[in-house]
Amino acid sequence: MKIGILGAGIVGVNTALQVQNEFPNAQISVIAEGFGNETLSSGAAGIFRPGTSFSAGNDEVTQKWITDSYDFYNQILHSESAFEAGIMQVSGYIFSSKSPSITKNHFLEKLLPIYRPAGDDELEICPSPEGSSAWKYGAYFQTMVIESSSFLPWGLKVFESRGGETKQRRVEAFTDLLGDGYDYVINCTGFGSKWLCNDRKLVPIRGQVYKVKAPWVKMFYYGDYDTYIIPGSTTVTLGGCRQFDSYKTEVDRYDSASIWDRCTSLLPSLKRAELVREWVGLRPYRDPVNSFNMGTCGYGVTTSPGSAIHATKALKELIRSGKVDNSGSTTAIMIVSKL
Repeated sequence: MKIGILGAGIVGVNTALQVQNEFPNAQISVIAEGFGNETLSSGAAGIFRPGTSFSAGNDEVTQKWITDSYDFYNQILHSESAFEAGIMQVSGYIFSSKSPSITKNHFLEKLLPIYRPAGDDELEICPSPEGSSAWKYGAYFQTMVIESSSFLPWGLKVFESRGGETKQRRVEAFTDLLGDGYDYVINCTGFGSKWLCNDRKLVPIRGQVYKVKAPWVKMFYYGDYDTYIIPGSTTVTLGGCRQFDSYKTEVDRYDSASIWDRCTSLLPSLKRAELVREWVGLRPYRDPVNSFNMGTCGYGVTTSPGSAIHATKALKELIRSGKVDNSGSTTAIMIVSKL
C-alpha cells in the first residue's frame, strides 16, 4: 500500500508519524514544496495552549484532539528525545484587565498539571496597562513549548528512519499525483488547501511576531487578548496580531510598533533584548475546521497530533469499508482520498 502525505509543516509531519505507526508496512511519502524553515510552522511560538473558541466540530472531538496531542507531546517531553525534538516544559501567567473569562481555559484546566488563579501578589508581577498597581484578573499554569524549528527535522528524521520518504515538489492539483501510484493521499497543506481544494471558506488570519534574544526570560506572559511573550530554547517570541482575511506577507511597521510597545510594557526588561528577526505568517482559518487536518488557525502545533490520530482513523475506515465515517465531525471535504 502506498500513501502520500501532502505538506511538511507540523500537521503533515505529525500525520506522517501517526499513519506510519498504524501502517508500518506501507510505503509512505511526505510530499511538499517547502520543508523546515520554509513552512508556516517554523515561525510559531509553539506554546501548548488552544484558544477557548477553538472547535473541531463538537466539544467531545475537540477535547479529544487536545488531550491526545498533550499526551503525545508529554511522552516525548519525558523521553531522551525531548531536547532534539524541541519540547520543553514552561510555566507562566495570563493577565487581564477586562474580564476573568480571558484568564480561564476549559480545555486546559483539568488537563495540565497546574492551572490556578493568580494570587494578589502575582497580579503585581507585570505592570498593568491602565497604570494601576496590579492586573484585575490572572491565572498561572504549566504547559509545554514545542519549537517547530527543532520538532520538524526531528520528526522527519524519525519518519525516515522507519522507512518513510520525503519528496520535494509542488502539487497544484490532486491529479498531479495520479501517475505516482498512490493508493491514498492525505492533505495537510494548510492555507495551500484554499487553492488545492478550491475551498472558499478557508481564509488567512495574518500574524506577525518578533524573535528576540532575552535569555533572562524563563516564563511566558499573556496580557489580555493578543499580547504574548513566549520563551524558547534560543529566542523569545513577542506578539502579536490577528488580522482576518489579510494576505499581507510583509512586515508591517505599525504592527511592529504596536507589538513592541505592548510587550515591553508588559515586561519592561525586554527593552534591552537583542532583535533577531521579525516574522509574518498566514494562519489557515476555517469555520468549521474542515477535513480533520486543515483550518486550525493558530493552533496547529497544539492540536496536530490529535487531528493526525483522527485522520489516521479515517484512513483505516476508508480502507476497511471504502468510505469514511463522518459522525462526530464537521467534515465536508475528505482529506483522506483514494486515488
